[in-house]
Parts: sequence; C-alpha cells; structure tokens
Amino acid sequence: MEYHDGSEGVASGAADRPARRLFDEIRRILRLKHYSLYTERAYTGWIRRFILASGRRHPRELGAAEVEAFLSGLAMQGRVAASTQNQALSAILFLYRNVLRIDLPWLEGVVRAKRPRKLPVVLSSDEVHALLAAMEGRPWLIASLLYGTGMRLMECLRLRVKDVDFMRNEVLVRDGKGGNDRHTMLPRSLVEPLQREIERALLVHRRDLADGFGEARLPHALARKYPRAARDPGWQFVFASVNRSADPLDGTMRRHHFDESILARALKRARGEARILKPVSAHTLRHSFATHLLEAGYDLRTIQELLGHKDVSTTQIYTHVLNRGGRGVLSPLDRAG
Repeated sequence: MEYHDGSEGVASGAADRPARRLFDEIRRILRLKHYSLYTERAYTGWIRRFILASGRRHPRELGAAEVEAFLSGLAMQGRVAASTQNQALSAILFLYRNVLRIDLPWLEGVVRAKRPRKLPVVLSSDEVHALLAAMEGRPWLIASLLYGTGMRLMECLRLRVKDVDFMRNEVLVRDGKGGNDRHTMLPRSLVEPLQREIERALLVHRRDLADGFGEARLPHALARKYPRAARDPGWQFVFASVNRSADPLDGTMRRHHFDESILARALKRARGEARILKPVSAHTLRHSFATHLLEAGYDLRTIQELLGHKDVSTTQIYTHVLNRGGRGVLSPLDRAG
C-alpha cells in the first residue's frame, strides 16, 4: 500500500525539512489520538493544500483571515460539497488546536457550502437479491453481510475472528464510528459460508506463523499491553487479504484485510448484470438494511442501536425514505374514478 506523507510539494531542498517535521508531528498526534489512516491522509492532504494556497508560508504565520479565504474559496470557486468543506475545516482546526496549540477566533467570515437535504439511495428487496445473485465468492459474502447486518464497510472488513459469535448468532462490532462497540445480528443463512471463511483465514494464519509472520495490526495500544495478542487466532481478520504487505504506519509485513476497491468493482459489475439503474455502493446496502427493517415494522430505536447511530434523528432519515413518492397517500387522480 503506497503512502504519502502529505508534505510533498510544500517545499524543496533545505526548506523541505521544516515542512517534513511539521507533517511528522501532525501524523504523530493523529496516531496518538487514534485517528484512522484514512483520516490521517485526508487531514494531511487538506493541510498541504491550505499551505500551498497561502503562498507556502508556515501555518504559524497565518491566521483566521487566511483560513477564511481558503475555506470560502472552496465553497465559492471550488463549489465543493458541504461535507468536503467541513472536512477541510476540521483538518485546519486540528492543525492549529492540537499541533500548533493556537486557538483561532470564531471563523464568522467563512462562507460555508450549503448542505442539501438528500435522501439515501435504497434498493428494493428484489433489487438486493438480484444484485447478490450476480456476485460470488468473498465479494458476495461481504455484500451479504453488509445488507444482512447493517454494518458499515470498514466495520465489516475489519471484523476479527473472535467477534463472530455463532452460538448467539450475533456479531460484535468493535470501535465503530465514534469509537463505540455494538452488537448486530448474524443472518442464519450466512452462518455456514462465514464459518468456511473463518476456517480459511485461520489456515492462512497458521501458514503465516510457520513463515515467521502472522501478526495482525492491533487497535490503539493493545500491542504494547498484550504483545502476544497480535499472533492470536482470534485477532486475525475474518476477511484477510490474499497477500502480505508492508503496514503503512510502521512498515511491518502483515496480512491486512480485504481491499475495499475489489468489492467496489464487484458491486459495479453486479449492478450492470442485474440491470439496476440506481447507483449502488457498499453504503447502499446499509441504507437498504435499515429501510427494509422499518418496512417490516421494527421500531426506530432498535434500528438505531443496530446501526450504531448516536442520535435517533440520524436514523429518522429512513422514515422519509418510506414516505417517498407519497406512499400510503391516495392520489386525488385515483380518487376521481
């Protein structure tokens, strides 16, 4: 897995050393606070763009005016989505508050991109089954789990062997969004294929151990607290990658989880074969899971807990999906007859 430190292009020659030291410190604090590698890459990328847009000056020489100009430019000239601008703002605030220890005044002058109210794309039950019927192998099993459990994509790919409970037919989702754990159901129809997948993962793990490898990446400080846990079978990924590769964080050769880009390509092919016109992503299956549970009569609070939403208002978006197109309301045109 290729990894860029985010400082590339900020400076060159002798002047490159301070920039690299700054980005080294940014990465150190991000990892200290247990931010994901995806967030680390996004934050360093936005900070690099901010520095370049500000004439390659050190952030200590910049202030609220430059931050406002950069973020307003994203909204007005770049026409970025509201979520994109908010991510850029979060990256810059992290730089000043957590790395440089500088409190910026309230950024009242920032022109914020408007967040449009959009309903999630949801597949019908027939569309889901047609999509899954066009898939096979590990992509099929992962997609089936996403729809059958409501897990987020990375929650599923990072699933560990020990967190699948076949006796209770449930999955323990650890360190989900917001750092919280939760339980969700394990579909009975996936018990046997998932057991075979775990048997395969454990077989690969035994071979790795025999070759002098077999250490999984452990979350946060567990590797220091339990140094032998990384080789424990229970900590291995259920969906282990085919090949070992260097860990982008410390360079250790490990077997990481299944590549999400492979699943994305499989979903794209299956969507074409199933002749589904709606856009389909891994998250579409999660949206479909929640909506279909609501259609089946399950209460909103239960669905909130299964999805791991912090606030029930987030889950309420699916009630609007159910009402889309005036479902349940008789059109006056039909009443005329």
